[in-house]
Amino acid sequence: MAKKASDFRYNTGAAKVPWAAVGENYNAKDVMAFIKFLMQGRGKEYNEALQEVKGAVNTLAGLSSPPGKLSLGTEVEKAEAACDNYLGTSGSILLCNCTAGFEIAYKYANIGPGDEVIVPAITFMATIAYPLSVGAKLVFADIDPKTVNIDPADVERKITRKTKMIVPVDIGGYPVDLDPLMALAKKHDLVVLEDAAHAFGAQYKGRMVGTTAHFTGFSFHEVKNNTSLGEGGLLTTTIPGFEADMKRARFLGLDFSRKSKDWLYDVTAIPGKYGPSVPGNASVTEIQALGLLQQMGRYEAILTERRRAAARVTKRLSKNPAIIPQDPGNRDYVSTFHLYQIQIDPEKAGGDVQQFKAKMSAKGVTNIPHFGPLYRFEIIRQLGYKSEAIAKTCPVCEDVFYRRYTHLPLYGLSDEQLDYMADTAMECVAEMQAGK
Repeated sequence: MAKKASDFRYNTGAAKVPWAAVGENYNAKDVMAFIKFLMQGRGKEYNEALQEVKGAVNTLAGLSSPPGKLSLGTEVEKAEAACDNYLGTSGSILLCNCTAGFEIAYKYANIGPGDEVIVPAITFMATIAYPLSVGAKLVFADIDPKTVNIDPADVERKITRKTKMIVPVDIGGYPVDLDPLMALAKKHDLVVLEDAAHAFGAQYKGRMVGTTAHFTGFSFHEVKNNTSLGEGGLLTTTIPGFEADMKRARFLGLDFSRKSKDWLYDVTAIPGKYGPSVPGNASVTEIQALGLLQQMGRYEAILTERRRAAARVTKRLSKNPAIIPQDPGNRDYVSTFHLYQIQIDPEKAGGDVQQFKAKMSAKGVTNIPHFGPLYRFEIIRQLGYKSEAIAKTCPVCEDVFYRRYTHLPLYGLSDEQLDYMADTAMECVAEMQAGK
């Protein structure tokens, strides 16, 4: 079979001496390695089935041709279109990971030394990596005790003349209260980057997450609700006209609409709020995009199951007033339930969450607070921050993390496992109340 024309930078059409874009193609043996990785097993029946597949793949290899591109091709375009259609956005970009998307947003805001970025006291390190790397100052805002999301009232208290960005996070897929943050951003001329790594498919006040903040980053990492073969991310924007710039920002500023002297394209800086910036490389592969597309096709079913499981656990946990189940949300706050948050009232429970976690683990229930106070990490102290001083400005975070909350598993569990988990939580609290 004739080889397809590929990337125009290398293969410009029919030629006696072609130059293919893909340096070394994958063969049937390689494909079998992928199949064995994605469909792992053992035993006689598995091995027999594997041999049948191997024979079919070898036959197929003799009848097929390899793809002309492995990165930033038609599958990426299809995945971006699918995400835009789902979210109601336009011009979204698929990336190697969510953190790379954050970097594009931070660069748009021209974050640099001395600039202040307000972030939640509790989130993942990826949220704050870029501002730390360029010498910006992190200002930690306290959290809402009910949702563990950033508290807009504390954000307002901590805005100064040096503030450039607010970076709220949708912890566990529960949407942050974004409207007051956007109002503060408008008043003080700030950029809002919503870390929605957990919240692909969440809704806030009738709007899909991804359609309100100046930038929104989603993650398709292996642990998320839907994945793109281990890593991947999506960035959306509501800044008019920035969509095309985002696509160039993903791949080193290559501009195929322009040509430099005697060459095929030009390279341009990416415009920002206060001036241009130098883009990096966050290219994503066709295989990642293809993996995401497959899961997008069943994503509503994934969310439906997560929401059903969460409702089941919440109903069961509501029997004990010392336990505060995950907020189920409402018409204004529709969660993806990437995580299930459970809290206890230490006074009513007769002990704090540290005792509760230990008891749950001893009874075979995995539980962990996925994120801790950022200001407690050694890297923060190494960069000159004073952990104890920051802790005093975030009293709710200190109380919730050390005394009240943890996360429970939710997805892929049978009803029996969900019920056991909820019943065990109530049993553990009952033991604490009895002083056991």
